Amino acid sequence: MTMSTEETLRLTVAALMQLTRQRQPDVAAAIGLTQPQLSRRQSGKSAWTLTDCDRLAAHWGMPTLDLLAGPTHAAGCLPATRRPTADAQTAVPLAPSAPAPPAPCSAAP
Repeated sequence: MTMSTEETLRLTVAALMQLTRQRQPDVAAAIGLTQPQLSRRQSGKSAWTLTDCDRLAAHWGMPTLDLLAGPTHAAGCLPATRRPTADAQTAVPLAPSAPAPPAPCSAAP
């Protein structure tokens, strides 16, 4: 069964928050939402908007389509400057190894 775009986005946001060590209040403020609004979107009680997607992608320094391509792809497109420093704890892999390499990140418009 294929996940919906909404479900994929929720997983991607959670993965990127973990990878960048950001909390909901930090991400919410960065994209112009309150923490409760972000929480409702992440729980599925409220829908993410296209504007939210654009703002999330800009916040994490990637094209919107890369954000929407799923957590593994988006994590691979996350700029090194958005990742924790080398002395930070290593993140748990987002998904098991795939047989084929992921598609390259899109060029920014």
